[in-house]
Amino acid sequence: MLEPENNPNPAYIVDPPRLLRFVMARALGRVANTEQIAKKRVKAEKARQAAGSAHVVEYFHQVDDPYSYLMAQVLERFVQRYDIELVPHLIRATGGRNQPEEEKLAVWARRDCGLIAPHYGLSFPETAGVRPESAHHATVNGALAALGPDEFVAQVQNLTASAWSDTPIDGAQATVSETETQAAIMAGSARLAELGHYSGAMLYYGGEWYWGVDRLFHLEQRLRDLDACKSPDEPYIVPRPEIDVSDVDASGLDLHFFPSLNSPYTSIIYDSTVALAQACNVNFHLKPVLPMIMRGVAATTTKGTYIFFDTKREGDFFGVPFGKHVTPIGEPTRQAYSLFPWARSQGKDTELLSILLRYAWSEGRGLHKQKYLKMAVEEVGLDWTDACQQLGTADWQPYIEQHQDEMVEGMGLWGVPSYRLCGPDGEPDLEVWGQDRLWLVAAEIRRRVALSGA
Repeated sequence: MLEPENNPNPAYIVDPPRLLRFVMARALGRVANTEQIAKKRVKAEKARQAAGSAHVVEYFHQVDDPYSYLMAQVLERFVQRYDIELVPHLIRATGGRNQPEEEKLAVWARRDCGLIAPHYGLSFPETAGVRPESAHHATVNGALAALGPDEFVAQVQNLTASAWSDTPIDGAQATVSETETQAAIMAGSARLAELGHYSGAMLYYGGEWYWGVDRLFHLEQRLRDLDACKSPDEPYIVPRPEIDVSDVDASGLDLHFFPSLNSPYTSIIYDSTVALAQACNVNFHLKPVLPMIMRGVAATTTKGTYIFFDTKREGDFFGVPFGKHVTPIGEPTRQAYSLFPWARSQGKDTELLSILLRYAWSEGRGLHKQKYLKMAVEEVGLDWTDACQQLGTADWQPYIEQHQDEMVEGMGLWGVPSYRLCGPDGEPDLEVWGQDRLWLVAAEIRRRVALSGA
């Protein structure tokens, strides 16, 4: 179904009135404002110094979360390399509106961690299921709850590994009672919620969140800027792999790309995805989908705010402007998508979506104003009079619905941007989600081209 009849998200969020679009733009614009971020960091550091406190990093560990398993493998190195005081917490999955697809998320996370671990110099047991066996999981939580911060850092890797590999922990390992274990998990989960987050493998420092090994390098750089690194000449513990398809001919492969006009993450990786496809000559298939909120995936202000801030940080890393925006969710997306079958017939759909994303997310041009749709159409060299023949028609609906069915039902993914890499014959499709997985797509393209001898 293109849009559910009973969307769990409020109508004013699915189709915001103009005034709300303006209010959202102002509020989230401050979240993604470079000067505001810098001021908050300075304020946090001054407060720390005035209190005579250490650089306190809080870490939230969820034993049955694959990303926590990867984070456990680098936590001791992180503590040893930086002049920090680590405060660990045990948590359970949040669920609810912040994690509305909990079962799908568990399957995806297990698969994703297995794919990325080797590239990060880490491991994930190939035989592991979607989650650790529940009784063993509980035993490991009891052992971790019995540890002080230093012992936690020293033992979290082996204990978490025992849960995922379903091997008994050392009989001499101290544990606490089930009641004490649950109290520790409840306290950690409450602290996570108090600080404003919902996921495992999270690091919190000075008012900002850093998600597991994928965002650790951002925290490392912040600590280096504060002269809190004991080995500043050493590389990051988990550097972001490069997006590299140089000297590769991937004409025997197919890359399916599922973006959304209302996705902040899509906006900062869209042009890089198109450039990658052009650089390696992969057969590129652009498959836009509706925004998650319009598809009925529940959303919260907490999650939206974190995503916005994280997109700004990632956009700065990629050198892509982000933050001056007006959300195009709702009718602006429907209007824009109504132009896509026609633009595709003219060979301009890829370029048109690039311009619309730029308008919406880095130039603050509200696509609820028809003049900006007209500007975008003319910027790609198409005729606005011809575009008006298509604007508001329903031809786009089966086209977009087919993409959504392929992504959600076929690939088991619901977030954007998502990717499917196909070929050569005999290789399973690579199906990944997230702007921070384009490097993995690039690495897999290189591997598959080398495998085929092209």
